[in-house]
Amino acid sequence: MAPRTMVAGNWKMNLGPAEAADFARDLTLPPSIRSEVALFPPALSLAALREELGEGPEVALGVQNVHWETSGAYTGELSVAMAAEAGATFVLVGHSERRHIFGEDDDDASRKVEAVLRGGLTPVLCVGETLEERKRGELSGVILRQLEAVLASGEVEDRITTEARLVVAYEPVWAIGTGETATPADASEAHRILRERLVSRLGDTVGQGVPILYGGSVKPDNAGDLLSAPDVNGVLVGGASLDPTSFARIVAQGG
Repeated sequence: MAPRTMVAGNWKMNLGPAEAADFARDLTLPPSIRSEVALFPPALSLAALREELGEGPEVALGVQNVHWETSGAYTGELSVAMAAEAGATFVLVGHSERRHIFGEDDDDASRKVEAVLRGGLTPVLCVGETLEERKRGELSGVILRQLEAVLASGEVEDRITTEARLVVAYEPVWAIGTGETATPADASEAHRILRERLVSRLGDTVGQGVPILYGGSVKPDNAGDLLSAPDVNGVLVGGASLDPTSFARIVAQGG
């Protein structure tokens, strides 16, 4: 059974608490939404966004990063329990900017996914290749390595199989914030590779149920084509999610 379409917005280091509250007040979603909608604001803006959304449109919230430890001397970090208490249900893990700017590796991603699942939240595992890797024909090798690093953990595989809590986001690094966008065919190819591995590792029922999102310069004028592409179950939106009107247009195209 195909997973429910998901439209998620990653605000990155944008929109402070006051701006987040303004966004929520200005967000008008279609009256009948079949897609799951989620927003990943900066951690300091999560409470303001949550409060302002109130009883409005059903929007899930997530955080952009966590540490795998439950507490301790980790200045600047968030624990999974803190994220849950603040109202998060999702956690981004392994975003390309965490990997390529902050030096996080596959082992870090694995430990974070373990912690997120252990804490009762849903990890959104980001995978994707750089332009150089793509030119060398390494698409499959890179994204499967990043996925396998997480699935290789027995705890992760057991929890996903029994609890069915995992989202995967394919985000080609060369198409993030560059204005370049993978074609729907490009997205489908990567998603098919990921889907086949998920099914082989988790079984047909669980593997087919994991949503695979596309992320990389998603905008209102290309979201429809991406969302209708085979094996694309949703989108992870960057810059276009900072404007409530733009984001609502993308959500509407998700059904």
